[in-house]
Amino acid sequence: MVSLTSCTPEPPLHLYNAREVVMDIPLVDLNLEIYWDYDIDTDWQAEWYYGWDSEDIELWGDIGYTPPSVFELRRYYTGNVPMAPHTTVIESEVRGTHFQERFEWGFWDILCWNQVHTLDGIRSIIFDEESSLDSVTVYTNQTMRSARYNAPRFAYAFYAPEPLFAVYQQGIDINESLEGFTFDPVRNIYVKRLDAVLRPVTYIYLTQVILHNNRGRVVGIDANACLSGMARSTTLNSGRAGSDAITVDYQIRMKQNCKYRGEQVDIIGGRLLTFGICNLKANNVSRADEVDDPYHHYMDVNMQFNNGMDSTLVFDVTQQVRRQYKGGVITIELDMDSVPIPQRSGGSGFDVEVMPIEDGGTHIFEM
Repeated sequence: MVSLTSCTPEPPLHLYNAREVVMDIPLVDLNLEIYWDYDIDTDWQAEWYYGWDSEDIELWGDIGYTPPSVFELRRYYTGNVPMAPHTTVIESEVRGTHFQERFEWGFWDILCWNQVHTLDGIRSIIFDEESSLDSVTVYTNQTMRSARYNAPRFAYAFYAPEPLFAVYQQGIDINESLEGFTFDPVRNIYVKRLDAVLRPVTYIYLTQVILHNNRGRVVGIDANACLSGMARSTTLNSGRAGSDAITVDYQIRMKQNCKYRGEQVDIIGGRLLTFGICNLKANNVSRADEVDDPYHHYMDVNMQFNNGMDSTLVFDVTQQVRRQYKGGVITIELDMDSVPIPQRSGGSGFDVEVMPIEDGGTHIFEM
């Protein structure tokens, strides 16, 4: 909920002279168990065996969303015409969750998103505010890592975006007659409340490859993995992901001797953010069967074996991504007794595509 508040502590008859208003910037509940409120019977914490230890936090930060505290705010004045095309923009930085500024009487559109701060100070996403005053588009650039699976336009993978939240509200009526305002006797001010919250426009996926019966066969991994078929960009005003499908590059780790349902296993895990499924407004979707996704999604991991050779294994995770269209846990279970140890090096010299079993639960991947 966004609140627009008159700050003039005068009697109501004099409030029409005030143009100072306060905006309270709210956040959606960012707990993953609440945000991942799918219509399927799932408990991501029970399904997530990789864990998240102090080294993971040091490398990649917290496992879930962190509420932001600094925002970019754009105000568009449309005069007496609500939701008219934008002709000018007023830019502001907001620290905390309150914004106080002068508003002309009339209609306003307001766009707000969080400033991006990273652990290493390097930002991957780029904001395009120049192409149109009516929308702000965000996208990422290419890495030097090749993209071989289901990336029809691009030869290289792209950087994963940072956590990003946005809200866009149109036709906000700031009127002299105080219509639509309510009086707050505690603060002695008039308040206008609007139905809008900041919501994520980048979506967290937690990936894990569970290695059964590894017994020292896989001794290490490439520090990077890829997930293909995801959107290259998103529009902050609408929350709709772009139409270009890309491969997203992200970092992973391997943990040995993990507990899994009474078994000791090795797990390759990681966390990535994406702009989601192409053309989808994920926050407006309530069921997975509403998702129209033209692309397949493949996850590839390069593994080093105990004979010094390496191999890239490719997994079809399409159904898991579509079922969890705004993020979630992607699990691959691999019986290493069925994976031949490669006899020559080169990574892509031994690509294995494994397909999921449609059993509705945890997918066991067979060679």
